[in-house]
Amino acid sequence: MPARLPIAVPFLDVGASYRELKQEYDEAYHRVMNSGWFVLGQEVEAFEAQFAAQCHARHCIGTGSGLDALFLILRGYGIGPGDEVIVPAHTFIATWLAVSHTGATPVPVEPEEQTFQMDPARIAAAVTARTRAILTVHLYGAIATMDAMREVASRYGLLLIEDAAQAHGAAWKGMPTGSLGDAAGFSFYPSKNLGAFGDGGAVVTNDGDLAGRVRALRNYGSAGKHVHELRGYNSRLDTLQAAFLQVRLKHLAVWNARRKAVAEAYLKGLANARGCQLPSVPNEVDSSWHLFVIRHPERDQFRRLLESRGIETSVHYPVPPHLSPAYSDRGFKRGDFPITERLADTLLSLPMGPHLDKAMVDQVIQAVHESANE
Repeated sequence: MPARLPIAVPFLDVGASYRELKQEYDEAYHRVMNSGWFVLGQEVEAFEAQFAAQCHARHCIGTGSGLDALFLILRGYGIGPGDEVIVPAHTFIATWLAVSHTGATPVPVEPEEQTFQMDPARIAAAVTARTRAILTVHLYGAIATMDAMREVASRYGLLLIEDAAQAHGAAWKGMPTGSLGDAAGFSFYPSKNLGAFGDGGAVVTNDGDLAGRVRALRNYGSAGKHVHELRGYNSRLDTLQAAFLQVRLKHLAVWNARRKAVAEAYLKGLANARGCQLPSVPNEVDSSWHLFVIRHPERDQFRRLLESRGIETSVHYPVPPHLSPAYSDRGFKRGDFPITERLADTLLSLPMGPHLDKAMVDQVIQAVHESANE
């Protein structure tokens, strides 16, 4: 193995966003600071209106995080103890936590091995008399088979909720995330396609009743000052982050197009890379390419070889939720979800982002081939 080089291609250069749009971000900062208004207010309302329009939805409610967005959707629909919510077995643990925090039970379903998305053909078998909702995840910026998801939800009278934390600007048959189910939860964590300079999230929906409940729940259960109809929470999108997100939203389509160009270069340049299985995205999906995730049978060794060549990578996700200590009380064991476990052992995320230039992409492609042949 060659000696490890300094990082030549970072997994994601989060700071590049600020460097490219410094003047716009600085103007947004000074606008908020000079206003003296730092919680909710016009900046949050402006971003909510803009993001609702982006998602072809009537309502957007800013929240403190993506996890809070999912939790408040479930809570707003009255889901709680005794209820079950179908979730992907292969996902970040926040999807499961949102369900658990309501007191309901997450019921995991295996993914399709080629697309990594929850397999709609397996959902019906997981439905019981206690099932209230399907919480599907648009993992890595791609989208699950929504037609089949809707059919199952309709057949059993279930809510269909999108975890769109990784899919800002992605679309299914031309319709954007946020408009594909009853409601959607987004995250604005700094590494997301639409990322803030801190944490944040949003609920997007066409359901006016749900929007009203979530708007109250995020603000101590209050729809008006000093009047608390619900036992609510404090989960409000920060005013300064809302101002930054307005800047970022204007550039989302262009930056997603840059990501797509990187993905296309990878797909072409790595088509014959030994031992590497490339991501598969259905024709109906316009992915946001939040991540570019490959599979390799010797993932950990392969990752070390890439790092020795200066290529920074990541793993999404090495410990499936069902094997996490957080869910040890459920009695899950290795072998319960074999597809999920195979993915956890073999997936590797290559550098991806709107600020990767051609030289960096070419360097990644060369390093993958060299490492695969070593």
